[in-house]
Amino acid sequence: MQVTKRMLLASIAGFAIAAAGPALAQKKYDPGASDTEIKIGNTNPYSGPASAYGLIGKTIDAYFKKVNAEGGINGRKVNFISYDDGYSPPKAVEQVRKLVESDEVLLVFQPLGTPSNTAIQKYMNSKKVPQLFVATGATKWGDPKNFPWTMGWQPTYQAEGQIYAKYIMKNHPNAKIGILYQNDDYGKDYVKGLKDGLGEKAKTMIVSELPYEPADPTVDSQIVSLKGSGADVFFNVTTPKFAAQAIKKAHEIGWKPVHLLNNVSNSVGSVLKPAGFEASKDVLSTGYLKDPTDPTWNDDAGKKEWLAFMDKYFPDGDKTSSFTVYGYTVAQTLAQALKQAGDNLTRENVMKQAASLKGLKLPMLLPGIEINTSATDFYPIEQMQMQKFTGERWELFGEVISGGGGGS
Repeated sequence: MQVTKRMLLASIAGFAIAAAGPALAQKKYDPGASDTEIKIGNTNPYSGPASAYGLIGKTIDAYFKKVNAEGGINGRKVNFISYDDGYSPPKAVEQVRKLVESDEVLLVFQPLGTPSNTAIQKYMNSKKVPQLFVATGATKWGDPKNFPWTMGWQPTYQAEGQIYAKYIMKNHPNAKIGILYQNDDYGKDYVKGLKDGLGEKAKTMIVSELPYEPADPTVDSQIVSLKGSGADVFFNVTTPKFAAQAIKKAHEIGWKPVHLLNNVSNSVGSVLKPAGFEASKDVLSTGYLKDPTDPTWNDDAGKKEWLAFMDKYFPDGDKTSSFTVYGYTVAQTLAQALKQAGDNLTRENVMKQAASLKGLKLPMLLPGIEINTSATDFYPIEQMQMQKFTGERWELFGEVISGGGGGS
């Protein structure tokens, strides 16, 4: 009787192990992932000419602290490793190599800046490490055929440029346009989008195009020259430091054009406040995120959720800045892709899940805007809405406009 019972228990145990076998076998890991951890790398300009964007990295870090406090992603804690690259492409290359080869992260998430991402793109793809949801709207991040390990997140600069062109053609058909742009792929992408949108009229409507370098101390001389060109529409394609300078200088010299400010620098707390609210009044831009300073959203459940996150996990963070909203929302996007990946945490499957987001609605995206990706569409957000700064806050107007990911 005792032997029979022992045999029965042994057979039950053996059956249990055999049954668990396939489940255990389903767990797949690449470097940076385990039963307990997901290691995520990031570079951000915490110093240098684009240091205002450092707030994004700090917000992402705070968001993953929240995720970990709530049990992690599928039971795994996120180890978020973020390095300062000073908005310098050579430094970005150095830091990303460190993340991949020394820290052995599963993926590099939200590396910021067009020049920096350009510098690391071939390396990331040769190593087959995800360069995921990059913090730049250049069109080149949506090329799965040639760069299957690189994916954008925000609307493309070319698509945004086309939206401004549509606005100009409809409301200021006889405009004389002056452009200030950063002299790299980031600035040139915006200018191309505007010109594509204006079509043949671009040749006659654009009266001045002036570049600046990220290392320049100011753009004051360009603003004086643009005023002198007779431009009555100003397309301001700059990073936060120079955006604030341009707004302030235009106000000081009494130049009052129709002012179109690129979305990546329309933060109230990081740009418009330093420039001066009076100087920033009537500036136009586009949006796809809820503006934290807009009382329209005061009773909105999504904003309340974001505020609760800020209060608990990032109390020193700027609640007037769109950069904290941006960091929060892009981190939620990655969390969703990793959640979908389940126990198959290979780099290949992470990219597969990132390219399988369908109708993802997040708390701080504007109503009507959602995230969609596919194996052939690496542009997660392709919708925006025009907005105007009242001197206190952004005010949305018009309809949500869809722009092609590639800006074509």
